[in-house]
Amino acid sequence: MKAININGEIKTYSQVPSSWNNVIGNFNLLTDDELKEYGFYDLVTPNINTSTHVLGDIYFNDVADVYTYQTQEKTWSKSLEELKTDKIINLKNIYNKKLSETDWYVIRSAEAGTAIPANITTERNTLRTACGTKESEINSLSTKAEVEAYNLPSFE
Repeated sequence: MKAININGEIKTYSQVPSSWNNVIGNFNLLTDDELKEYGFYDLVTPNINTSTHVLGDIYFNDVADVYTYQTQEKTWSKSLEELKTDKIINLKNIYNKKLSETDWYVIRSAEAGTAIPANITTERNTLRTACGTKESEINSLSTKAEVEAYNLPSFE
């Protein structure tokens, strides 16, 4: 990506135009140094955690000689407790989905008295314990950003 400042407004280009000003054709084949003579510089997107930060306005970083984005911490309309509650609901849904894969053993045991294999019982207990541990971790977080950045498990 390239960007250029035109009369105080920064315009971005995913591809350099083939013609520009007095260059008719092959403008997009110019070297980076030649493009800089016309005001075209690389647009660098900072690596951010999108759950806690957003990209702001583009500005020219004259130290690095590139255009880049300002970054800002996200703001949330929900309270810390509401964010924790939402995160825990998602956490429990993930673990419930994983537990549901072996629910038929439990149902068969309840309906027909067939024993649940020990490895299945162990696996289900491990999942419930892990879910409880992660719920405690979420509840111990003290900022909205920490809650949003907390990575939930994935069993896929």
